[in-house]
Amino acid sequence: MPLIPAETTDDSAESTIATTTIELRSDTFTKPTPAMRAAMAAAEVGDDVYGEDPTVNLVEARAAQIFGREAAIFVPTGTMGNQIAIRLHTHHGQEVVTESRAHVVDWEMAMASAFSGVQLRTVFAERGIVTWSHIEQVLKKADFHRAGTGLITLENSHNMAGGTVTGLDVYEEIWSRAAELGLPVHLDGARIFNAATALSMSVAELTSGFSSVMFCLSKGLCAPVGSMLVGSRDFIERARTVRKMLGGGMRQAGILAAAGLIALEEMPKRLSEDHANARLLAESLAELPQVDIDRSTVQTNIVIFTVRGYPDPTPILERLKQRGVIAGTAADHQIRFVTHKDVDRPACEEAARIAREVISEL
Repeated sequence: MPLIPAETTDDSAESTIATTTIELRSDTFTKPTPAMRAAMAAAEVGDDVYGEDPTVNLVEARAAQIFGREAAIFVPTGTMGNQIAIRLHTHHGQEVVTESRAHVVDWEMAMASAFSGVQLRTVFAERGIVTWSHIEQVLKKADFHRAGTGLITLENSHNMAGGTVTGLDVYEEIWSRAAELGLPVHLDGARIFNAATALSMSVAELTSGFSSVMFCLSKGLCAPVGSMLVGSRDFIERARTVRKMLGGGMRQAGILAAAGLIALEEMPKRLSEDHANARLLAESLAELPQVDIDRSTVQTNIVIFTVRGYPDPTPILERLKQRGVIAGTAADHQIRFVTHKDVDRPACEEAARIAREVISEL
């Protein structure tokens, strides 16, 4: 699709100021497809709080089917889905084991402690791939001195580790050992379809042993709003109460669920295009001597890199923006590109060219 028009400039502006925009900050910037917009306009709706919105009921049933689960619930955001799961799996005063850069740690407003009264016990794992050996080192039984572990929460793909994926063999050991201890395991699968695409397997197989799974219909799947939480029938029934507590009862939500249904059915088929575009960006950047990038971590649609001599990448981000490439950050010193449907191959090639020029001119 064509590049997005950017602000025009006056005649005195430098010729390098962009007239188009390539949006690479996040796949959250994806816009609903024409088919989604048509489905939203025509959606049959009811009151979802009463369980009477037929389109919401349909997307919930389909999500449960695709993931091989008994039930699912539609929620406004991935954060809400994760926090519902944490609330239901734990009791106040317990610990939740998770990776140190996980979304639940850095991007969910300390809600695990504020809402569920739990403490996050973090471990650092290379490339974000948490194994049982990481987990068992920090597990605790409750006693008179320490809080006990109540939940393990994992993330796949791992956003801040560069979109890296964790394979089934790693999970099978975690599921087995956690079950022996009676510990539930929740998956933040915001981009689980990206992970499954990279691993060439179904999301049902990749997530089969988790107690619950949250995944986003937005991001790479392009729905304008919405995430899903899947699990057992009893778990999802209890989740409806917690969703209402958090303000997630959305009444005629079928207008949103209609787009989510298309996201679920159609959009995973094209995710490999985003992955190929991310590799294109990574390979191009890796040719620059100023750039530090581990190309082996570019497994899905996220590219994270640093530029030597720039512990604060703000000047680089500003120059990229002037040239029409909008990038984001991961850690304070890292630049992040995220590929998605609305930035096609020619746009990614142009972004790579501009990025190389900007960095080479530093």
